[in-house]
Amino acid sequence: MSDSPPLWRTFLVFLAPMMLTNILQSLVGTINGIYLGQMIGVDALAAVSAFFPMMFFFISFVIGLGAGASVLIGQAWGAREPEKVRAVAGTTLTVALFGSAMIAVFGGLFCRQILIALATPPAILDAAESYARIMLVSMPLTFVFILLTSMLRGTGDTLTPLVALAISAGLGLVATPALIKGWLGLPRLGTASAAWASVISGVFTLLWLTLDLRRRRHVLAFDGAFLRAMWIDRTFLRKVLNIGIPSAAGIVTMSVAELVLLGLVNGYGAGATAAYGAVNQVLGFAQFPAVSIAITVSIFGAQAIGRGQSNRIGSIVRTGLVMNLVLTGSLVAVAYLLSRLIMGFFITDPAVLELAQRLLRIVLWSSVVFGMALVFSGAMRSSGTVWAPLSIQMFAIAGIEVPSAILLGRTIGIDGIWTAYPITFSAMFFLQMSYYLMVWRKRAIKRLI
Repeated sequence: MSDSPPLWRTFLVFLAPMMLTNILQSLVGTINGIYLGQMIGVDALAAVSAFFPMMFFFISFVIGLGAGASVLIGQAWGAREPEKVRAVAGTTLTVALFGSAMIAVFGGLFCRQILIALATPPAILDAAESYARIMLVSMPLTFVFILLTSMLRGTGDTLTPLVALAISAGLGLVATPALIKGWLGLPRLGTASAAWASVISGVFTLLWLTLDLRRRRHVLAFDGAFLRAMWIDRTFLRKVLNIGIPSAAGIVTMSVAELVLLGLVNGYGAGATAAYGAVNQVLGFAQFPAVSIAITVSIFGAQAIGRGQSNRIGSIVRTGLVMNLVLTGSLVAVAYLLSRLIMGFFITDPAVLELAQRLLRIVLWSSVVFGMALVFSGAMRSSGTVWAPLSIQMFAIAGIEVPSAILLGRTIGIDGIWTAYPITFSAMFFLQMSYYLMVWRKRAIKRLI
């Protein structure tokens, strides 16, 4: 009789720190926005927001790289082959450092021209430039932090990324107001304060990670063995990119669709736009468990494949579906019960509050369905199957979500735009599940490395 703990318990131990990490990351962004808006003014917040499209593109790329690397590392870790873990990690970090160095140089030289090309309003151009240049020049720090935490998850470690983010967040939340106000004899840096705080927290956090991993003799510690793996293995790179590029493309596709839907919502006035922002804040928090569960399914699946136990993927998927139903479903239920209180944190106008509540009721339940779809795509990603799930996702967004929002918006108003979300998520769930059951599950699953 096996002494190993039940899968749901192992799943939950891995999942809980990752959920907390995602929530903490979102809270830090919100608090930094409050700092800038309240302590400097709305122009500072606008200046930082002007850089967001550029930052999002780069972050999407590195998240994709991290997704590809974590699958390969998961398989190598499951097979107990630490040299391959280092080879994949070394290749990925080398490519990321090379790419981020190019961004740093190019961004540092042409930051102002890039912001002008993005139609940054002249009134905030100087402030946006001071913020964006620092963020671009420090891009290697950002890339390494994101990749290292993602690769740690591939080895089954979600606690270290949580601690690292807590350190980074704590330093950043202290440094930002200190640099804004010039506390402790520090210079007053205005809008650039948030960027410099990010650099300070990034340096100290990476230093802590380096020392902690070396102390534990972790396979990803920057020791002699790891440094010897810091070169580009074309075979591993191709496999990382085969998974990473579709993952990044999926993120970008969803964001472009959101911009289209936001444009439709904006046509109903400022109140509708405010309601859109508030509802999306709640949706984002409701979907944290779903996204985290999908990543867990992907990594557990990759490790099972590495161990030669691909027959366990079915039970991993079932556990992911149940976890999604329980965790995401519970969060959704609480949000329905406390919808007025929650919306009241963001909105004070009674008419807009009523609108936001109505829209939230239309869309919130579909977060559970969205999570179910992600579980199936996460399982398929664990074997390196990414293009089919991506094609399904892009079809659901471009072929169902956007046309539905336009058509229903014209026929039943703003409620119709929000109805497009449940329609899309339901279609995505049905299609991903169908492909998983009817095609992917019937294939022979082989290790990628």
